[in-house]
Amino acid sequence: MTNELWQRQLRDGLAAMDVSLTDAQQSQLLDFLALLNKWNRAYNLTAVRDERDMVSRQLLDSLSILPWVTTGHLLDVGAGGGLPGIPLAIALPERKFTLLDSNGKKTRFLNQCVLELGLENVDVIHGRAEDCKPERPFTQISSRAFTALENLVHWCSDLLANEGEFLAMKGQFPDDEVAALPAGWQVKSHHFLEVPGADGERHLLVVARADHSQKPQ
Repeated sequence: MTNELWQRQLRDGLAAMDVSLTDAQQSQLLDFLALLNKWNRAYNLTAVRDERDMVSRQLLDSLSILPWVTTGHLLDVGAGGGLPGIPLAIALPERKFTLLDSNGKKTRFLNQCVLELGLENVDVIHGRAEDCKPERPFTQISSRAFTALENLVHWCSDLLANEGEFLAMKGQFPDDEVAALPAGWQVKSHHFLEVPGADGERHLLVVARADHSQKPQ
């Protein structure tokens, strides 16, 4: 019954969001959700426990930022249970995704997802953002329920290209976090996210360096 419910919720949710995915991609998303549900019992990957809420709060919520993913290689920091990185990678197989998390149990789960789902466009890094040394900085870095904006900028600014932007997923609009942004950073834009079946507000904040602000060398 759960699989039938998930299939219907995903199909209807994608239609409501005007997101077109193949049957194979939808099957991959549901396979990922089944893995997340299974591993969550032992690894505490997500606070969502009710199977009736999982499609909306995990898959559709992650996919709600699709219109703003414009880079060819996205870094997802604090990737945790793979949200939003893995659903985005399934929806955008021609793009590359790097998932970074400091928790070994969570990165083991992510590596298992990559293996079982055959995600050739996903890399997993076990480590802290401050210690990550990519070959080149990223033009977009996503975060979902990871940390306050001030910390995100402090920990991850060296990973972001000069002209790059953070895609920070939040619940209610975080006025206090915006006010606490360090000098040289700004909310470039913010967007209310429509997530079918989800209670409460969802927002995306696009955070970037202010005009003429340069990344420290």
